[in-house]
Amino acid sequence: MSPDSLRPFGSLYSHGFARVAAAVPHLRIAEPAYNAERTLALAKQASDDHAALIAFPELGLSGYSIDDLLHQGALLDGVEEAIERIRAESAALQPIILVGAPLRCEHGVFNCGVVIHRGRVLGVVPKSYLPEYHEYYEKRQFRAARDAVGDRISLLGELVPFGSDLLFCARDLTGFVLHVEVCEDLWVAIPPSTFGALAGATVLANLSASNITIGKAVFRRTLCSAQSARTIAAYLYTAAGMGESTTDLAWDGQAIIFENGDLLAEAERFSIEEQLIACDVDLDRLVSDRASTSSYGDVIHDFRDRLVGMRRIDLELGVSSGSAVPMRRRVERFPYVPADPVSRNERCEEVYNIQVRGLETRLQATGIEKIVIGVSGGLDSTHALIVAARAMDRLGLPRENALAYTMPGFATGEHTLRNAHRLMETLGVSAEEMDIRPSATQMLHDLRHPAAEGADQYDVTYENVQAGERTSHLFRLANYHGGLVLGTGDLSELALGWATYGVGDQMSHYGVNASVPKTLIQFMVRWAIDTDQFGADVNEVLDSVLNTEISPELVPSSGANGDELQGSEKVVGPYELQDFFLYYILRFGYSPGKVAFLALQAWGDRTTGTWPDLIPAERRSEYSLAEIKHWLGVFLERFFHLSQFKRSAVPNAPKVGSGGSLSPRGDWRAPSDSSAATWLEQLRASVPDSL
Repeated sequence: MSPDSLRPFGSLYSHGFARVAAAVPHLRIAEPAYNAERTLALAKQASDDHAALIAFPELGLSGYSIDDLLHQGALLDGVEEAIERIRAESAALQPIILVGAPLRCEHGVFNCGVVIHRGRVLGVVPKSYLPEYHEYYEKRQFRAARDAVGDRISLLGELVPFGSDLLFCARDLTGFVLHVEVCEDLWVAIPPSTFGALAGATVLANLSASNITIGKAVFRRTLCSAQSARTIAAYLYTAAGMGESTTDLAWDGQAIIFENGDLLAEAERFSIEEQLIACDVDLDRLVSDRASTSSYGDVIHDFRDRLVGMRRIDLELGVSSGSAVPMRRRVERFPYVPADPVSRNERCEEVYNIQVRGLETRLQATGIEKIVIGVSGGLDSTHALIVAARAMDRLGLPRENALAYTMPGFATGEHTLRNAHRLMETLGVSAEEMDIRPSATQMLHDLRHPAAEGADQYDVTYENVQAGERTSHLFRLANYHGGLVLGTGDLSELALGWATYGVGDQMSHYGVNASVPKTLIQFMVRWAIDTDQFGADVNEVLDSVLNTEISPELVPSSGANGDELQGSEKVVGPYELQDFFLYYILRFGYSPGKVAFLALQAWGDRTTGTWPDLIPAERRSEYSLAEIKHWLGVFLERFFHLSQFKRSAVPNAPKVGSGGSLSPRGDWRAPSDSSAATWLEQLRASVPDSL
C-alpha cells in the first residue's frame, strides 16, 4: 500500500502534492551564529506550515559579499558551528532544510548547499560553476565541484556524501526527488539540475546570492521558468537580500517557485521584512508530463552514461502522516477557460481562428464551396454556424453558401426554434426550415414503435429516430447541393457519449467543435458578443442562446405545467463539472481519488477562489463531495466503458488546445470494448462520501 493512501483524504499529501518553501532571511555578514538563528526561525515557520522543503540563499550562513573573509579560519569554524546548531534543532522540524555555506574540504574551500533533515546532514552539494566575470571573483575564494577528488566530505565528525550528483529521494512521498545546485550553475549552457532531472529529480532547488542590476530580476525569472519547463520540474530559486554588504553591489532578495514553467509563488523584492514563500507542487503532474513526452525519454537515453552515476540518498520525510493538511494551491474551476478576462479573450480569439482556419483549409482542399449545417438554436450549432460564416467571409464566398437548416422534431421548443431562425436571418446565411416529424413518424411506424400510435414511450429508439433523420437529411442535402456537412458536436459530448452514433449527430464531413469543451464554447459565444464579431442583431440572438437550458429536445417536456425540458445535464451531469473531470483525466491521467480531491478544492465552496467575471452570482455553483463522487462515477462509466466506440469513428476536426482531443488519430487511442471497473473501484475505495 502506498504511504500516500494512508493519509487523510483531505490532505494535500494524500494526492501527490508537496508543499515547498523558499526563504530570504535577514543576514549579518560574517556572523554565522546570528544567521543560523534567523534560518531556524524561518525553518520553524515552514515546519508549522507543513512544508516538505525549505531553501535558503547561497552562503546564507556566512554572507556572500565578504570576499577574502571566506578564508578566515574563525569564520569557517563559526559556519560549522552554525550548521551543527541547525542540524540539532532540525530533529524537531518537518522540512528538508537547504542552507548555503562555505566549507573546507581537501585543503580548499567550496561554496556549498548543505542538505539537513531531522537531525542529520544528508549531503553537501558544491557549486559546479564559479563566475569570474563582471563583479564576481569566486575563483579567488573557492574551488569548483569538478576540483574535488573524493565524493565525501568530513563534516561535524562524519563523512557525508559530497558532489553535484546527489539525489535526495523521499520513500514516503511518491514522486518527491530533490536535486540542488548553486547560483551560477543555472546560468550555464547545461545546468547540473538538467542531469538531476533526467536522473529522476522532480524538485530542483537553487541557492543563489546574485546581486541586482537593472533588468536582472526579469532575466532570472526567465531562466528559472525555462529550466523548469525544459526539465518538466519544480524549480525553487532564492537569492540574497537585506544584510549583504552594499560596498559595491545591491541585493533584492528575489525568491520564486515554478512548476513546469508556470509561476506558483514569488516573494516581494527589496523588502525590509524577511521573506518566506510556500506553494503546493503537483508531483503527479510532473511525472505524468514526463511520461507522455517522448523526447524527454530520448534525452535520458542519450545521457544514460552520465546519469547512471548519480547517487541516491533515501529519506523519510514524515510529512503530516496523521493530519489533514489543506491545500492552498488555486485550482481553476474551468481548466479550459482562464478566469482572467485578458487571458480568456486571447484564448477565445485563438481557438476561434484555429476553427475558422481549419474549415477554410478543408474547403479549399476539397474544392467545395458550400456548407450544410443543422441549426437547432442551441449552443453548439450556434457557435459552429458563426465559425462557418466567418470562414465564408475569409474565403471571399457569399454567406449564402452556408446552407443552414433548422429541423424541428417532436419536442422542439418555440424558444430554440425562434433563436435558430433569428440567427440564420441575422447572419445572412441561406435559411430553411425542414420539419422531420413526418419522416420520423414514418420510421416509427415502420419499426412498429408504440409512439407511432401516440403512446408515451420515449425511449432511446424514439430519440435516435429523430437524430438519425436530421443527419440523414443533412447528408443528402449535401449530396444534392454539392456541399460539406459541418458537424456541431463538442468535446464534452464526445467524452460522455452524448451523441447518436453513425446516422446521427456523431457523424459529419468535418467538425469544428470536436476538440472544444462545452464550457469553453459558452465563453466563445460570449466573446463573439463582447468583441462585436457580427453586429448588434446577431449579438442579441447569441445572448438569448447563452441563456437557454442545454437540451437535446428529443423528448416532450414534462412536469405539471409541461415546462420541464429534457435537460442534458440531468442525465450526464453538470457540464462544468464533467469538463473539469475530463481535463484532469485526459490531460494528466490522474486517479479518481485525485480528481475528486481537486474538484472539491475548485467546486466545494462557491464563495472561495476566482470566478470568470461573465458568470453571474446566481449561476455560481458548488458541489458537495458526495455530489462530486456521484457525477465522477457517471463520467468514468460513460468515458471508459460506454462511449469509446463513438470516438473511434469521429470525423476530422482541428485540435485547438493542449487539454487534448479525443480523435483516435490524435491524443486518445483506446479500445472500444474496455471496462470502467478499475476506475470505479478506485473511486469507491479512495473517495469518502464526506470529509
